[in-house]
Amino acid sequence: MAKLTVTAPVADESGSHPLVRVKRSKVHGFGVFAKKPIKKGERIIEYIGDRVSHSEADERYAHRPPDDNHTFLFIVDNKTVIDAGSNGNDARFFNHCCDPNCESVIEDRRVFVEAIRDIAKGDEMTYDYQIGRDKDDPPNIDVIFACRCGSAKCRGTMLWPAKRPGKKKSSKGKAAVAKSAARKNSSKTSPGKKSKTSVGKKKKSAAKKKSAVKRAKKRTSR
Repeated sequence: MAKLTVTAPVADESGSHPLVRVKRSKVHGFGVFAKKPIKKGERIIEYIGDRVSHSEADERYAHRPPDDNHTFLFIVDNKTVIDAGSNGNDARFFNHCCDPNCESVIEDRRVFVEAIRDIAKGDEMTYDYQIGRDKDDPPNIDVIFACRCGSAKCRGTMLWPAKRPGKKKSSKGKAAVAKSAARKNSSKTSPGKKSKTSVGKKKKSAAKKKSAVKRAKKRTSR
């Protein structure tokens, strides 16, 4: 039996949505607020916009500075990204929160926002972006993607996992430390000899620019 897709309410001809209102938020910029009480499990809105490939999404935002944490991109799967910055709707204004009242759901390659608890009229609606970490993130990545949701469960960052994975300790113990020290001492430049290190080599920037897609909102599959 084919699975029935439950669609979300849409805006009318005037652009007014029956469940959501966009206005200034205490969390950040604009946010999405409930026009009326919403029950747990209710589908609120579909996240729409241009559906593009990962490479095209990166090309569209190649000009962005590395410290720009503003994204309307949403990863659908390994082929498709939704760019709500182009032909998007009010769903793009949902703010991140570490203790949200909504969640993002993917169904038949479409993205929806649903309530995970009862929401009162006038409440701001949020979901957890869970933006993925990457091994070559710059040292200030948690500052760039800092969270200020103000909830008691705030982890301080929009990234996931909450903390940067620590480096694995060597299982070789003291022997590895001794070997490393010996290698370091042997590489020192002798008096009167020039170092082999080329002065002209360019250093890699600590604020290496990230792929726009790597910094897209993370999907929650169902």
